[in-house]
Amino acid sequence: MAVIETMTFALRPDADEEAFLAADRRVQVDFAYQQPGLLRRTTARDRAGGWIVVDLWRSDDDADAMGERWDTAPAPAALMAFVATGTVQVHRYETLD
Repeated sequence: MAVIETMTFALRPDADEEAFLAADRRVQVDFAYQQPGLLRRTTARDRAGGWIVVDLWRSDDDADAMGERWDTAPAPAALMAFVATGTVQVHRYETLD
């Protein structure tokens, strides 16, 4: 059984979207895919300006371990500087297959 974790959020009104996307690419390359147990990560945007990051993890333990490193690593901090305060929602799901 794998774990899907979603993080939805909005960008700050003054955020530069191209700079945000560059920061997201740095998170993907320099941080996310360096985490044990991460199987897939993707970022998407809806037509109303909402954003989602979807991570597929091998296990809850792997996702938890990344969460412990997220708050202290430079790439995630740079990404989160673009995110509007109070808009982040994280949910975790267990796959059924």
